[in-house]
Amino acid sequence: MNTALNELLAAADGVILGKQTQIRLAVCCLLAKGHLLIEDIPGVGKTTLAHTLAHLFGLAYQRIQFTSDILPADIIGSSVFDAGQNTFTFRPGPLFKQMILADEINRATPKAQSALLEAMEEGQVTVEGETHRLPQPFFVIATQNPSYQIGTFPLPESQLDRFLMRIELGYPSRQAERELLMGQPRHVLIKTLSVKLPPQQLMQLQQAVTQVHAAPALLDYLQGMLDFTRQSGHYPCGLSPRAGLSLLAAAKAWAFMDRRQAVLPEDLQAVLPAVAGHRLRASSNDSVAIVEPILKQVPVH
Repeated sequence: MNTALNELLAAADGVILGKQTQIRLAVCCLLAKGHLLIEDIPGVGKTTLAHTLAHLFGLAYQRIQFTSDILPADIIGSSVFDAGQNTFTFRPGPLFKQMILADEINRATPKAQSALLEAMEEGQVTVEGETHRLPQPFFVIATQNPSYQIGTFPLPESQLDRFLMRIELGYPSRQAERELLMGQPRHVLIKTLSVKLPPQQLMQLQQAVTQVHAAPALLDYLQGMLDFTRQSGHYPCGLSPRAGLSLLAAAKAWAFMDRRQAVLPEDLQAVLPAVAGHRLRASSNDSVAIVEPILKQVPVH
């Protein structure tokens, strides 16, 4: 199954050129059962990355375009009166797919954004007191434009915390951009992709990730990171216990992708910017710069 995972990464590299680290982080996020936020300017491949992963994992995929007038019912669904049965029947919305692309999520109002909270946290939605389970596996990949662009509503901290990772794609290198200019359109390439890890195998890998060992010394290092964010004065608000669990889950997935059954400090360091950057409110929007004091000042046990 590790061979299939390597084939999946290679196939994604062939579509999203020159972004191996971001692709690896995105796959790591899915293996850790997390949701992914991709923040960048329009046109750098955010939607293409989500669509590529959906194809390679064989997941039922739905893109939801978030706009300022979208309503929670447009996302979740609503109850419709059935005259024949003389009762209301729930009609599922586009949220009921295995992978959801919440495109430009910060163009929607906070009320519409909050429609995703229960779904992302518990894998279910509640409509008029009735709970409806979402398909498994279930992932949300959300894209958002930088906050300085017109017509955006910043995601509140409670919403940001539901995303295991936040990544940025950035501009391609000169060589990668030349290949893009000379090659086929990305949407044509995506249609040629075959499924590398179907949903059932993906869930098996997710279960295997949870079995990766974290030694007491590793947990000491992790807790040192958490304590530093809370006590050092570098950040207005430190990392929560849920953020600590997210960091550990991502580090386990990173170690698993390297075919190791134990987490190393380097695994925590590799995923820290993507996991902690959007949770630590700071003046900089650069995830690497935000977590740099942690990496420099917290000793490895």
